[in-house]
Amino acid sequence: MSDDAAFERLLRYVEDELGFVTSYYDDSYLDRRVSSRMRRTDADDYEEYDAILRDDDREAEALLDALSVNVTSFFRNPDVWEEVRSVLRSLSENNRRVRLWSAACSDGREPYSLAMLALDDPEVDESKIEITATDIDREILAAARQGVYRSTRTTDICEQLSPLADSGRYVEQDDDQFAVTDAVKDLVRFERHDLISGDPKSDFDLVVCRNLFIYIDAEHKLPILETVSKSLRDGGYLVIGKTETLPELLKPAFDPVARRLRIYRKTDSVSVEG
Repeated sequence: MSDDAAFERLLRYVEDELGFVTSYYDDSYLDRRVSSRMRRTDADDYEEYDAILRDDDREAEALLDALSVNVTSFFRNPDVWEEVRSVLRSLSENNRRVRLWSAACSDGREPYSLAMLALDDPEVDESKIEITATDIDREILAAARQGVYRSTRTTDICEQLSPLADSGRYVEQDDDQFAVTDAVKDLVRFERHDLISGDPKSDFDLVVCRNLFIYIDAEHKLPILETVSKSLRDGGYLVIGKTETLPELLKPAFDPVARRLRIYRKTDSVSVEG
């Protein structure tokens, strides 16, 4: 069997039997994640790894975990978060409930960053802030609800929290382990949501959906961003990753607030034929 045929057979098994929709994702991304597991299991080729996968439930779980998009950090790209701070201040001035959505939230660091920012800034009324955080991965959502993280040689949480005036108010440290405080967790509600096949939400003032589209197949980027756009109220803000761009069909519906930082404001209702 050729490498291409073996790879396609493996992906069909992952989609049909393990329930991970590989067809939504870019092939190069899938290949990197599968190849990483092949090295861990000493498989010489896709066909050999396919046989291992079908025979070992633990390896199936390990592959699904590897395929899940869960690379994140607190306050990733601090310059973006300084602009988000300004957006939160502006929204807070309206003296009403402010609804925020962290879409594809992974292990919770992004929505908790939003919560910490609201608590840390004296110009933001945190009592008006409601944060919804969603992801497709149930296990990572369970971990996110716990709000417990570790520092390593390559992941210094203290450094990640440097945008805050007093990070000690928001995390409790025990050696290399950090736990988010209840005051932070109380602002965030976690729930499962599939951005590709799930329904849009409604009336959000800010949606943060960063660094997801670099993994997603091109044909599914527009439907995801349509879902996100329809979930924003008119005048609401959208934040995407610094290396990502809006599809041409959606650009007329958004004004750039900070183009370099990929922060936009919705100008009117979006109606796009996907």
